[in-house]
Amino acid sequence: MRSIDLNADLGEGFGRWTLGDDEALLDIVTSANVACGFHAGDPSTMNRICLAAVERGVAIGAQVGYRDLAGFGRRRIDYDLGELRDDILYQVGALEAFCRAAGGSVDYVKPHGALYNTAAVDDGQASAVVAAVRAYDPALPVLCQPGSALARLATVAGLTVVGEGFADRGYRPDGTLVPRTAAGALIDDPKLVVAQAVRMVVDGEVVTPDGDVVPCQVASICVHGDTPGAVELAGQVRAGLVDAGHTVAPFVTWRA
Repeated sequence: MRSIDLNADLGEGFGRWTLGDDEALLDIVTSANVACGFHAGDPSTMNRICLAAVERGVAIGAQVGYRDLAGFGRRRIDYDLGELRDDILYQVGALEAFCRAAGGSVDYVKPHGALYNTAAVDDGQASAVVAAVRAYDPALPVLCQPGSALARLATVAGLTVVGEGFADRGYRPDGTLVPRTAAGALIDDPKLVVAQAVRMVVDGEVVTPDGDVVPCQVASICVHGDTPGAVELAGQVRAGLVDAGHTVAPFVTWRA
């Protein structure tokens, strides 16, 4: 049986505003991408998620994003690259404090939203992510899109790259995600979501809305915590992966 990781973006509330059912998702996923306070999240939320994740044996990743609370980190920002590196380093360090207090540690780094999409195609911003991870801990894996600029530059820099596929997002022929503003960006049929996740894991490929088959070798599947019905959908994806003959476990344990 092959192992596969299942991750979700968690801790994306802020103050009195909550988003998603973090605790329920932590009972399903094996890795938690925790918002570090720039695109979402706050200290108390980070602390709560870290405690719950450690208790359940869920790996913790720093989900680093643009300094953009109002836009939820989904608006591209053309940063000075040194400033972007420092902002990422700051976020990882902040999450590490709460991980340590909970008896755990930051296990990997994953960009969020517009930073994720930009670092997939922009060598400059990808290099800032790589520089921050190398400065903090070169042993930390980077969770990102296979074949992306970030994956390429992280590999050249000697970092561990973990390929990620999205169960509920549409893909373009070049392997990038369909922008959220375009038709076909989101898949809302649970059967199609499960089928896409299984196909990426079993066959290493994904089908675009126009029917093109695109290579997509992944070690982790992402389900979005802010999707309506996210908990039930994540459970169905996990069940589908198990039914396809896979063990669902944190990639930091079976890739070590």
